[in-house]
Amino acid sequence: MLRIAHVSASCVLLLLLAWTTALQAQDITPDVPDETAKMQAMAARIDALVQSRLDREKVIAAPLATDGEFIRRAYLDLVGNIPTVAQTRAYLDNDGPDKREQLIAQLLKSPAYPTHLANTWRALVLEPSDDPQRLQNEQGLQIWLRGKFSQNVRYDRLVEEFLTATQGSDGPGYFYASQDLKPEMLASETSRIFLGLQLECAQCHDHPFDRWKQHDFWGLAAFFAQLERPANDNLVGLGRFDIVDRDMGEVTIPETDEVVPPAFPGSNANYASFGGTRRQQLAIWMVSRDNPFMPRRAVNWAWAHMMGRGIVHPADDMSPQNTPSHPELLDELTDYFIKSGFDLQLLLQTIAITDTYARSSEGVADSEAPPELFARMAVKSLTPEQLYDAFLKVGLLKSDVTMMQQDGQRIQFVARLRTASKDRTFFDTGMPQALAVMNGPPVSTATSPETSGLLKALSAPFLSDEQRLNVLFLAAYSRPPNVEELKRYQDFLQQAEPDQQSAALGDVLWVLANSAEFMLNH
Repeated sequence: MLRIAHVSASCVLLLLLAWTTALQAQDITPDVPDETAKMQAMAARIDALVQSRLDREKVIAAPLATDGEFIRRAYLDLVGNIPTVAQTRAYLDNDGPDKREQLIAQLLKSPAYPTHLANTWRALVLEPSDDPQRLQNEQGLQIWLRGKFSQNVRYDRLVEEFLTATQGSDGPGYFYASQDLKPEMLASETSRIFLGLQLECAQCHDHPFDRWKQHDFWGLAAFFAQLERPANDNLVGLGRFDIVDRDMGEVTIPETDEVVPPAFPGSNANYASFGGTRRQQLAIWMVSRDNPFMPRRAVNWAWAHMMGRGIVHPADDMSPQNTPSHPELLDELTDYFIKSGFDLQLLLQTIAITDTYARSSEGVADSEAPPELFARMAVKSLTPEQLYDAFLKVGLLKSDVTMMQQDGQRIQFVARLRTASKDRTFFDTGMPQALAVMNGPPVSTATSPETSGLLKALSAPFLSDEQRLNVLFLAAYSRPPNVEELKRYQDFLQQAEPDQQSAALGDVLWVLANSAEFMLNH
């Protein structure tokens, strides 16, 4: 059990982080290969453990995805958008044996990578909203997260800074605002986001199916019981949310007078020995080795982000009753993540260079293998934000909106396409969403000869119909058309009048952009 006494909370946090770094350094000896070789060895170990389970279940794994499938998948997962025609062609023409690893490394250096990761985590942390004030708050958290991911800040340090934020200019303040500073709401969400624990079921009574008791839930809530907004809150400005930690405030079991002291879930560590405010005490435990939940939750999130489902599914329900599909894999990946210095970018990179990640999404057997075996890549729907940006990319449309501004058209599109489920492998869109995509912007502008930059470029008279169709397919699908597709669309274009060629080409692009192959990440 971790025991720290008579030391300030900030010093303890720095000591813990330095301790982790020192332990990592002890593991490195002259006989250990360099970081790239260690990453490759871990990737090979992932493949071996997944294949071992497939062999035991007598399941045949899908073959590797085509180059076109892989580049589109990697772009969507790591930078949140589809590749350009030039980027796809360069990858398809590359015959190097390590082209996949080169692509992944290149994407992780792109400025689009931290932006996409910030988008993803903002959606994980905040419930979606169409309220202008909430949208401004979302932007503040988005900017904060992007800054952390662009610097590749250690994940444990990110968690500590998130939990102890005090000023609204520090993006996490908006998370506290979204929960109205209510201890029970903050306990429920922080345990889900950072621990992968669904403690809210123990709020009113002991959890009926899990180990958690009512005192566990309210013990965690007690860490947030001493928060308030400052007295000068009206002076801090629009879009800010400052937080003050008081030295008083408790929680009680509902409908009783029983006061519940702070307590770490699943731990006997004494919170009072940690020093500092209650949130600082929670942050110290959260990043300590006495907390087994935080690194496993981060690893499971990373796996779910790349593979479509977690080693534990759902990814935010890692209770002991919800067992992992590959326990050894989860344990070894967690150990790898900790020894790397909680390097989230390296973790994503390691998963991305595996053959498991590179498998085709098409099954090879008559009967579908259970998805938890990862015999093939899961098919994931694009998020509304990804879909909107993909339409801009495929039509070569430029947005005049900067990161600090709100794109009204984008907001409307995202609101229409938003679904209740956060599971991207679950498809619950209906007719309203379909009509919004087919008939409204940005699809209409991306496929119109008057506004589409791509169609304007393809109007050059020296291009053949086959060349034009190849460009359209590379833009939409990151692959050339097959023989049947080429003939079908060539026949269609040849039937158009000379002055309707651009419109006919726009119709072809409209069909491609409204297809399942375009709207899915496979």
